[in-house]
Amino acid sequence: MEQGRELRTLSHSAEVPAGTLSGYGPLFLMIAALGVGGYGITLVDRAPVLAAWTIAAGVIVASFIACGFYMLQPNQTAAITLFGSYKGTDRVTGLRWVLPWLIRKKVAVRAHNIISDRIKVNDLRGNPIEMAAQVVWRVTDTAQALFDVDDYKAFVNVQIEAAVRTIGSRYPYDDFEHQEVTLRGNHEQIGGELQAELIARMAVAGITVDECGFTHLAYAQEIAGAMLRRQQAQAVVAARMTLVDGAVGMVEMALEQLSAKNVVELDDERRAAMVSNLMVVLCGDRDAQPVVNAGTLYQ
Repeated sequence: MEQGRELRTLSHSAEVPAGTLSGYGPLFLMIAALGVGGYGITLVDRAPVLAAWTIAAGVIVASFIACGFYMLQPNQTAAITLFGSYKGTDRVTGLRWVLPWLIRKKVAVRAHNIISDRIKVNDLRGNPIEMAAQVVWRVTDTAQALFDVDDYKAFVNVQIEAAVRTIGSRYPYDDFEHQEVTLRGNHEQIGGELQAELIARMAVAGITVDECGFTHLAYAQEIAGAMLRRQQAQAVVAARMTLVDGAVGMVEMALEQLSAKNVVELDDERRAAMVSNLMVVLCGDRDAQPVVNAGTLYQ
């Protein structure tokens, strides 16, 4: 975010409306000039000098007008410059006209969709992970896009990679205790921060980000196997803890109900034996095999 603010302070260009005209009026004048030139041809036999001047005037005027035409499609603009000086941006679609010595540079303000390359990033805990992002961006200020950065499309690609690295190193990839914000578990929050980071970074180029999100997020190949075993081990431990908690509650409930209903009186040793047997049955990962005791607990 700080880098984005620094880049934004370097901006000095701002888009202003250009002084252009609809092209239909000049088109009518060009046709009229061509008509004058055509009329001059008819005067060649009767007045050669006048015919030459008429034809020359018609051709020159028509050529002058023709050099100023350009067309703009929807969501397309034209930045107008005169000898390198920015004169404004035309956003009106259709046939347009400016003085021929004004240079027109067209810029599309449509939404652009880009999927970045997969890059390797170290997360908050130093684990190497692979990340890729999808970003929808568009130009909002044509003057900044053309004159404040060298190549605004290449600038977007570089800033996307930088923003992905920044966000990726700010959070851990995963947290099995569910006490931290993680890249894998908090998609909306992380996506919002990535969008804010990109907007701040691209403001210098007059570009905004409409939507973004991660298209690829995984541990790097060199540690993927080890992290998978770690996840499996932690999952097994968590499952065992849940199983033991449930078994202890069931044993406690069974002993309380046996005592409350006077089904059997248990001394400490018999109680311990029953607890041991119930815990084995409830916590074992195999079906219990009953054993018939023909004697007593003490024999």
